[in-house]
Amino acid sequence: MSGIFSRPGFAPFRVRDFSLFFMTRVQAGLAVQMINVAVGWLIYEITGSAMALGLVGLAIFVPNLLFILAAGHVADRYERRRVLIVCNVVLTLGAMGLFGGVMLKALTPGLIYVLIALIGSARAFTSPAAAALLPNIVPRDMFARAVPLNSSANQVSVIVGPALGGLIYIAGPHVVFLVASLLFIGCTVCLMAMQARPPAASKNKINWETVTAGFRFIRTNQILLGTISLDLFAVLLGGATALMPIFAKDIFHAGPVGLGLLRSAPAVGAFLTAFALAYFAMNRKVGLRMFQSVAAFGLATIAFGLSTNIYMAMLFLACLGAADMVSIFIRSTLVQMETPDEMRGRVSAVNSIFIGASNELGEFESGALAHFTGPVAAVVIGGVGTLGVTALWMNLFPELRKRDRLEE
Repeated sequence: MSGIFSRPGFAPFRVRDFSLFFMTRVQAGLAVQMINVAVGWLIYEITGSAMALGLVGLAIFVPNLLFILAAGHVADRYERRRVLIVCNVVLTLGAMGLFGGVMLKALTPGLIYVLIALIGSARAFTSPAAAALLPNIVPRDMFARAVPLNSSANQVSVIVGPALGGLIYIAGPHVVFLVASLLFIGCTVCLMAMQARPPAASKNKINWETVTAGFRFIRTNQILLGTISLDLFAVLLGGATALMPIFAKDIFHAGPVGLGLLRSAPAVGAFLTAFALAYFAMNRKVGLRMFQSVAAFGLATIAFGLSTNIYMAMLFLACLGAADMVSIFIRSTLVQMETPDEMRGRVSAVNSIFIGASNELGEFESGALAHFTGPVAAVVIGGVGTLGVTALWMNLFPELRKRDRLEE
């Protein structure tokens, strides 16, 4: 293992707190993905409705929207590790609530939405705090290597989590929610073992100017505005995750295990791409590469929608995940490199709400569209929309398109 960590691409693992942070990302990601699979299958089994599946994404997104300003300010004002500890306690309570609801046979769709909203509220504060903490953990010269490794932690969980969740679901959804609760507790333990790092921001009086500073900073920076908004609209239209229970159950007839495999497939491509990016650093023509990766994401989405069997679908989903990973790497690095530390929490909060809109709100959009057009047409239309957004953004943000290096 020491031989692996001695290589430049894995140098961040020599930093103790980065290794602990990596472990929290894996555990939290596993728990979230397992909950997503169990909740998705439960909702569709109870209701048989594509709209009901879309409402799960909406239940996660709304708290992100409500708490975006507070979450960013908290991440810049308070010790970020401590913020993450509190968030993980809330996530544990949400998972235990789902567990208790199943055990008491009281888990209605309405209660599921409430508990998912609680989990979404905690995640609203987790995203900016975690994103702002990462640059404080590793030296600046390691940061470009740390970003794909940090992303790979999430991809590991997305590979293993859905498949594991689908397998455990055979024993019952209550077992899935119990395991997720234990994983959130593990995250808390790792965070408590890390060194405290107070944020750079001073204890200024809270007012509208300080709270909304992240929005103003992004609005005046064309690189950040183009990068973040591209992800919002491209993935918002191209998101097909919410419809996977329909594909697994009604199109491929693969059951909850098949759903877990479908949800894991994008992460397989993303995971392999993340480690390639950590080992072979990308630092030329990054703007153009980002647009190319988003276009590839749209094409892979269309191919998934037209797939005739689960194996073809998994292949195209892996390609989709690989393309998305390139976009995530470039966006995450640019956002952190272009932002001063005292504003990273607020800027990361804005970034996270855009990501949340593209993912969770995208799930709602896909579910609503599928309600009227059917799942296949909804996915294909979304992929075509992603290609259109990519072409439009290349013309709207020429500075981003011409960006050569990650740090200039």
